[in-house]
Amino acid sequence: MVQYSAVRLDASFAALSDATRRGVLEQLGRGEASITTLAERFDMTLTGMRKHVSVLEQAGLVVTEKVGRVRTCRLSPARLEEEAAWIERYRRRWELRFEALDEVVEELKQRESQNVREE
Repeated sequence: MVQYSAVRLDASFAALSDATRRGVLEQLGRGEASITTLAERFDMTLTGMRKHVSVLEQAGLVVTEKVGRVRTCRLSPARLEEEAAWIERYRRRWELRFEALDEVVEELKQRESQNVREE
């Protein structure tokens, strides 16, 4: 069974809770970008974007590299794998519950149909 790091999941979901950070991840999904480019894209200051990127980096979702005066951001190679596995575990659990509910509903429909015919 897969073991999940609660600290890592908490950091990831906290990072993902902000719309700007989700937008940054979406943008980086298209290719790497500098903090300056991201700040321009999201109409914010460099300081504000640095803070958002720092949260994403601490969560392990983004990797940055400084070359000269430019800090370039890209998605982390193992981005969101653990988080996706955690979500999939719960999605599967709910899918099984809904399948069981469908069986109960179908059985009730058949019983109701039989009762109507007997009357």
